[in-house]
Amino acid sequence: MKNKLTPSHKLRIMYVDHTAKLGGGEIALRNLLGALDLTYIEPVLLSFEEGPLVDQLRDTVEVHVVALKDSVASASRESLGFASILKVRELVAMARHTLRVSQLMRHLDVDLIHTNSLKSDIIGGLAGRLAGRPVIWHVRDRIAPDYLPATVVRIFRALSRVIPSFVITVSQAVLTTISPAEEKDLLQPSRAAVVYDGLSEAALAEGSAYLEARISADSIRRIGLIGRICNWKGQHIFIQAAAIVHKSFPDVQFEIIGAPLFGEEEYEASLRLLCSTLNLNHVVTFAGFVTDVPRRVAELEIVVHASTIGEPFGLVIIEAMAQGKPIVATRGGGVPEIVIDGVTGLLVSMNDAQAMAHAIVSLLQDSELGKQMGRQGRSRVERTFTLEQTARGIESIYRRLLKRDPLQTAVVIDDYGTNDRTGSDGLGSIL
Repeated sequence: MKNKLTPSHKLRIMYVDHTAKLGGGEIALRNLLGALDLTYIEPVLLSFEEGPLVDQLRDTVEVHVVALKDSVASASRESLGFASILKVRELVAMARHTLRVSQLMRHLDVDLIHTNSLKSDIIGGLAGRLAGRPVIWHVRDRIAPDYLPATVVRIFRALSRVIPSFVITVSQAVLTTISPAEEKDLLQPSRAAVVYDGLSEAALAEGSAYLEARISADSIRRIGLIGRICNWKGQHIFIQAAAIVHKSFPDVQFEIIGAPLFGEEEYEASLRLLCSTLNLNHVVTFAGFVTDVPRRVAELEIVVHASTIGEPFGLVIIEAMAQGKPIVATRGGGVPEIVIDGVTGLLVSMNDAQAMAHAIVSLLQDSELGKQMGRQGRSRVERTFTLEQTARGIESIYRRLLKRDPLQTAVVIDDYGTNDRTGSDGLGSIL
């Protein structure tokens, strides 16, 4: 690749994440670390806790763990845990942790800090600045009041102007929330870029094996929703839609694939109660956490995305599209940047079980339409959402940032009228 890094020595890049649990951001980070050009980059992972991410990478990547206070590290954004690091009782612990991290960065002689989560943006970002290193924030959350506490939104937007040297976001929707239309300062090529997460060659090859074929031994038609069980992921909307679809297609089965991650067991219990109330226990299955998600997706005829607030991106959607699955998804956040309505799937309003059910029924009634959308979706993933594009794009940002070269971009309109932006150095999607 012409756009690979070409320094005289390997660049030691420290990747910082506050959690080692395998959420979407951590899976994306793991995939990125496996796709980097190790001829020129020497990755170093810093986690604020032990866990699966650390365990999976320890044999292939230099790993360090500096434990963060449990009350900060384990709290979810829904419980306002992120805001807690800004409370007076947490400031001393946070300051001490930041100093320890900064000392480690200097000791390990890293060239650049790449943070991967909101908490690591703040703590790792401050530590990086104290260590005199450039800092990249990789923002995977929408910085908006419907997604985070309003106070956190204001503080994060303000800090985005002073802590990071550069900001990478997973979608245009995320970048827009960091720098709204009335605040133009961050929307500059020298300060921020959109780089989509993507699928590896192995994942694409696996998707090809499943394309237009279901591996289930029976003839049951299955519709599934994949993702962490939590209120904003909309499993309750999916169940309500299932009740409507069930009236017209009583033999169709519905699967909820995923498990609660941050103490959301009470919500899962409410979902099971909803199924009982709607007499759906015989057609709705809770699969729980599964290790082989592609195989479960292969058994589905339609994949549903039901988030009730704007999703920052939607990696599970492109995973399903890679297998040629038609998508029914809620219209919000970064999802319309992935799903082309009427071409690769159907977009519906958020919190609208009736609209979701109608979209599902239309695909059940016209299987050929669903297959056609699946083929278009697969093609779109191959064009726009590959891990190769992700890794090369991020490496290009490293090179430009460390050399202080300006970023130059061009805007390309794709076949369906959406704005895919491709940088002159191969960034998958860049502003």
